[in-house]
Amino acid sequence: MNTPRPSAQAPADVLDGRIAELADRLTGVRGVRAVALGGSRARGTHRPDSDWDLGLYYRGDLDLAALSALAAEVTGAAVEVAPPGGWGPWVNGGAWLTVDGVAVDWILRDLDRVERVWADCREGRHEVATQAGHPLGFWSPAYPGEVALARVLADPHGELAALQAETRRYPEPLRAALVAAAWEAEFCVAAARKSAGSGDALHVSLCLSRAVGILTQSLHAHHRRWYLNEKGALAATGGLPGAPRDFTARAVAVLTGLDTAAVELAAALVRDVRAALDD
Repeated sequence: MNTPRPSAQAPADVLDGRIAELADRLTGVRGVRAVALGGSRARGTHRPDSDWDLGLYYRGDLDLAALSALAAEVTGAAVEVAPPGGWGPWVNGGAWLTVDGVAVDWILRDLDRVERVWADCREGRHEVATQAGHPLGFWSPAYPGEVALARVLADPHGELAALQAETRRYPEPLRAALVAAAWEAEFCVAAARKSAGSGDALHVSLCLSRAVGILTQSLHAHHRRWYLNEKGALAATGGLPGAPRDFTARAVAVLTGLDTAAVELAAALVRDVRAALDD
């Protein structure tokens, strides 16, 4: 459950200290091996009211009762901690807390699984799975990407820091695989073209959104940039060096048109991206 939010937020330096202290205490819970700050706060692009996303990297048996007790202590109210798998197969589980008037999210990550995914990525293998909160699917390279872009807060055994040092170098086999995946965008546009004339808005919208999403994935990989999720993806992709001119505006036109004209705009965008990927 979400706890009530106090009316005032603590000063930034006070909250920084509270988060650092909380991270240290979390690593004292059985199973928790490291805690990392993710999201916009890790990248320095946050707003004053942005959430604090804490990745709880664990191995083996996780003491959920101890996590719940710690959550209740720092928030002053009962907090439901979703167990591994409680939020789906990839986002896993965690909790939503409010600390000093600011949302603090605990996000569980199985460190053994993250390491297995990283090994697959180094060999050019990846998965795309259905996951709540990820309308274009959860792309498994997000796991090592999260590690690469995170700020490690507590890591008593040095495991996460060692993994982060590895993930800072984007694997060339993964780059090749995700660039090659752009073929599906062209296929999606072809499927949308067949449905646009009959006004099948659902099929057209799903095909075109997936096409655009795949293009953003492929362009990020081409430039060896980790891609975590769909939020902010259009703007980020448009800012990549060598991205097709006006990529973001053209993608928005595709996603808001959903008619035969939008399909042809999408087809042109796919051609331009494929050309950029060949450079």
